[in-house]
Amino acid sequence: MKRSHLWTWALVVTGLWSVGFIYNVYLSGYASWLRTMYVVKSRLVEEIDEPQIIVAGGSGVQYTINSDVMAESLGMPVVNFGLNGGIGLDLLLTTMLEKVRPGDIMLVIPEYSFLLNDEGTDTLSPTFGIVIGRPGLGGIPIKEVLETTVTLGIPSVRPLIKTTQDIVTEGRLDYYGDPLTSRGDATIELPRNSAWWKMPIRSSISQHSINSLRQFKKDIEARGGTLVFSLPVVYGSDDQDTIANIQKTADALSEIAPTLYDKETLNIYDNSDLFADTHYHLKISERTVRSEQLVRELQMALPQFSVASHDVEGK
Repeated sequence: MKRSHLWTWALVVTGLWSVGFIYNVYLSGYASWLRTMYVVKSRLVEEIDEPQIIVAGGSGVQYTINSDVMAESLGMPVVNFGLNGGIGLDLLLTTMLEKVRPGDIMLVIPEYSFLLNDEGTDTLSPTFGIVIGRPGLGGIPIKEVLETTVTLGIPSVRPLIKTTQDIVTEGRLDYYGDPLTSRGDATIELPRNSAWWKMPIRSSISQHSINSLRQFKKDIEARGGTLVFSLPVVYGSDDQDTIANIQKTADALSEIAPTLYDKETLNIYDNSDLFADTHYHLKISERTVRSEQLVRELQMALPQFSVASHDVEGK
């Protein structure tokens, strides 16, 4: 009887965990949002059968560009592949490399959380690998993968509340995220609920990031693609340490591949009114301005776009 009870409890626990895992990864919550973003944007890239520009990074890409503006000005399809800074640089590069086909341009705009990290992984790295069906991606230790897998079978309170609201207000389950355009851009503007402060950048790009990006460039070119970097826009501090660290980062990136940024401002913005909820997320109206900046910089950096300079003249 005791052994029978143990098996019963084991089946109950396994069943509850399975329900929780399915809920977290496929129905609602942050893990579901991350998986859905990756799956949807991968599909957008795969559906394009001609050379394209893939703009990769974290949410600092997701909420800062207007891909339609860029595509129209450059005469080339553009896909917004912004995900989340918490997945870490190594996992971002690994998954982005798989998307590149001959003639593609990979424009990487990494938040400083990507670049300053000296390990290449971050808080969401294990979760990201699991939800896209590749546990351990990026060399995550098996113990950490197992611990994260167990955690994903335990729904947290916040997603449960949101799911209840979705069912009551919309009559359906929805993932925790926002609708995307046909090019992968965000369609909403998230509000900020706390006071603003200018973000300092305490260090420059790590040697690990430099090594990873150097190898990424070689791998991109081996697949027939072109790699370009851009500094992210940020509501940042103007203290000398921040300026020096960003300049060192820009110089290091420029030694690897063309790097786009305003040489005077280093893409540091001093007006918080331009930003939505975080130091990297722009308001919808400003995403067009930022995209026009990227267009001009790409036209100056890459010869294939130089003939289109009149398209953005005067903007």
